[in-house]
Amino acid sequence: MRPAQLLFEPPEAVADPEHFFDLESMEDPRELLSRATELTLAFRAAADRATEFQALAAAQLSDPSRFDRLPLAVLAEQAEWTEDYARKMVEFGRSLMRSGSTLPGDMD
Repeated sequence: MRPAQLLFEPPEAVADPEHFFDLESMEDPRELLSRATELTLAFRAAADRATEFQALAAAQLSDPSRFDRLPLAVLAEQAEWTEDYARKMVEFGRSLMRSGSTLPGDMD
């Protein structure tokens, strides 16, 4: 499974498997380290935020008050998780909803 295409990468760059945010063309190791670190931090923040949204969706989809709620096994299958992980994500999502945050990341 490949990661999703990043929207700000030009399509021709994505087609080149050696291309990665122009890092391959950097010759100065200090510049390379700096840019690679920036990307690492940005991807971590994006992954954390996406995980919060996954958790919120999981909690909403498994809400017992929904007439169309998904059983844990179905939720896990759709998200490509184990049932145990789906259960933890539902709990995490419910904790986010209890915190009163309308959007992940607004809890600061």
